[in-house]
Amino acid sequence: MCRHLVYLGPPVPLAALLVEPPYGLQHQSWAPRDMRGGGTINVDGFGVGWYTSAGPVRYRRAVPIWTDRNFAAIARVTVTGSLLAAVRSATPGLTVTDDACAPFSGDGWFFSHNGFVAGWPDTVAKLAERLPVTDLMTMDAPTDAAFVWVLVRNRLRAGYGPADALRATVAEVSAAAHGSRLNLLLTDGDKAYATTFGHALAVHHSPGRVVVASEPFDDDPGWVQVPDRRLVVAHPASYTVEES
Repeated sequence: MCRHLVYLGPPVPLAALLVEPPYGLQHQSWAPRDMRGGGTINVDGFGVGWYTSAGPVRYRRAVPIWTDRNFAAIARVTVTGSLLAAVRSATPGLTVTDDACAPFSGDGWFFSHNGFVAGWPDTVAKLAERLPVTDLMTMDAPTDAAFVWVLVRNRLRAGYGPADALRATVAEVSAAAHGSRLNLLLTDGDKAYATTFGHALAVHHSPGRVVVASEPFDDDPGWVQVPDRRLVVAHPASYTVEES
């Protein structure tokens, strides 16, 4: 399991979202409050992807977030109005490298997967057969999360809208790998799209600002828990919760 978060709104320092909140991702890396049996800590790496006037930027490390002093310094001075970040709890047996950490990226998108693919990789081997060989050969890492991103990206490139790409991928993977947890998070820096499938998700919306996260990063009463098997479409102006 992992913990992830997307923010869209007025520009703020990365630290204001990830480090300074009492239950922010840095805190969740060692003391998450809602793992639902999917491990106990998230110390197998972290990553942040944010958008700038020059394009998307990504920073990933296969170390606990609190041990990276370089990131702590970067987070205090780097300001953005849109980001996706995650801390990782690796599925047992899967690689722990920088490239295995979310967010995964491509074509202007950032993506994260909180959960696991049950029976990986055997259960989804048939799904791989329809993908371009080069996509499989250039996967970031031999992990279930990286593979789910390849499935989503393939649909985006085929012309699916982002919400439909997530819906179809969750349906396909869950049918092939029963018992999977598939909370997916996708953003292009303008809107965010998220699924709940076996794990928690919360939304905090205020005028001109929205946060979608695995769990609330503070005790503000404005957080709204998203029911299971839903799809969230979020924008700073509004958000919707739909059937997945």
